[in-house]
Amino acid sequence: MKKVLVVGGIGVTASLGFVGLLFVGTLAAAGSLAGGAAGGAVGLAKGAVPAQYQSLVQKWGNLCPAINPALLAAQLYQESGFNPKAQSPAAAQGIAQFIPGTWATHGIDGNKDGVRDVWDPQDAIPSAAYYDCELAKYVKDAPGDPTHNMLAAYNAGPYAVIKYGGVPPYSETQNYVKTITDLSKSFARPVTRVEPSKQAAQAIQYAQQKLGTPYLWGGTGTAEQGGRFDCSGLTQAAYRTAGIELPRVANDQYNAGPHPSRDELLPGDLVFFSDDLTNSRAIRHVGIYVGGGYMIDAPRPGAVVRFSKMDTPDYFGATRVTAAGAEALPTAPAEEQEAEEQEAEEQETEEQAEQEEAPEGAADAEPGDEARREESETSEGRSDEAGGPSVSRAPSS
Repeated sequence: MKKVLVVGGIGVTASLGFVGLLFVGTLAAAGSLAGGAAGGAVGLAKGAVPAQYQSLVQKWGNLCPAINPALLAAQLYQESGFNPKAQSPAAAQGIAQFIPGTWATHGIDGNKDGVRDVWDPQDAIPSAAYYDCELAKYVKDAPGDPTHNMLAAYNAGPYAVIKYGGVPPYSETQNYVKTITDLSKSFARPVTRVEPSKQAAQAIQYAQQKLGTPYLWGGTGTAEQGGRFDCSGLTQAAYRTAGIELPRVANDQYNAGPHPSRDELLPGDLVFFSDDLTNSRAIRHVGIYVGGGYMIDAPRPGAVVRFSKMDTPDYFGATRVTAAGAEALPTAPAEEQEAEEQEAEEQETEEQAEQEEAPEGAADAEPGDEARREESETSEGRSDEAGGPSVSRAPSS
C-alpha cells in the first residue's frame, strides 16, 4: 500500500506545529484504512514465537479445527511466557503449565523419543494442542463457537460447557475465553490491513511533550524519578494517558496488538528493536513511530528523549496497540515486578558512579564504551530496561 507520511522531511528538533500535524495525519490515515480488517488463513507473526518453538506451534496449532497456531501461541505465552522451566505455586509445570494429574492423562511423546517429559517443549507443546483438541471433542455438540467452547472447557471443564450449552456464566471463564481470543491476534500474521489506532494521537502528544527529558534506566516518569524514563517507561506512560495500560517491559509490549508491516506503519505504532530478529522475547528497545521514518524514543543512559531514525539493522517490527490487546496481556507476579524495580535502582546507582568517574566528555557515552556517542543511530546505541523474558506466570485454569 502507499505509505501515509505525516512528517515528510522532519528534522530532529521539535516544532510548535508538529503535534497538530501528527493529529491531522493520524486521523487522515485512520479514515483511509477504516474497515480493513478481515479474516484469512492463520499464520504466525514474524518472531512472535521464539524461533526454537515456532515450527512446533505452527505444526501442532493445526491439529484440529478448534485451534490454530496463533491461539496455541497465545495460550503458551499466557501460561508461561514461553519459559520451558516455569513452575507455578499450584505445581503447574513447563512451557504449557500442566499440573501432574493432567499431564499423566493427556501428556504425549511429541518427539517420539520414548519419554513423555513435561519439561521438554517438544513434548509439552504437542500435548497442549492434543489436550485442546480432546476438550473440543468433548464439547463438540454444545451450541456456540467451537473454539470458545474449547477454551471454556480448558478453564471450567467440559461438563460446565455441556451443562450451560456453551461458555458458562462464570466471570473467570468468560474472561479467559476473551483474553486468549484477544491475545491470539498479536500472534497472528495479518492477512489484510490492520485497523488504525484510535489512541495514537494522544500517545504521540504525550511523547512529544517529553522531548529533551533525560533518560533513566528503569524510569517510568514518576516524581521520585524526576519525571525521567527509559524506553518502555515512556511508551507505557504515553499510552496510559490514552487510557491503555501497557506492560512494563518492551518485549511484552510487543504483544499489545496486531503487527502492521513496515510499509503500513502509522503514527502511534510502537516500533521494536532486537539483536535477535527471530524472537520477540529478545526485544530490548521500543519507540513511538511518528511518520517519515522517525520515532520518539528514550534511547539510553546519557541521552534524552528525542526523535530518532527507526530504519536500522536491528529493527524487529511494529505493534498497533489496542485496548483489548493490552488488557489481554498477562502480568508478572508482584515479586517479579519488585525484583525488576530493585534491579533498576541498583543499575542506576552503578551508572551514576561510572559517570562520576568517567573522563570529561564521556557523559553521553554508554557505560563501558566511551567512544559510543549519543548521535549514533546503530543498534548498540539503544538499550531496554530490566527487560528479558518473564520468568513464569501462574496458570489461569
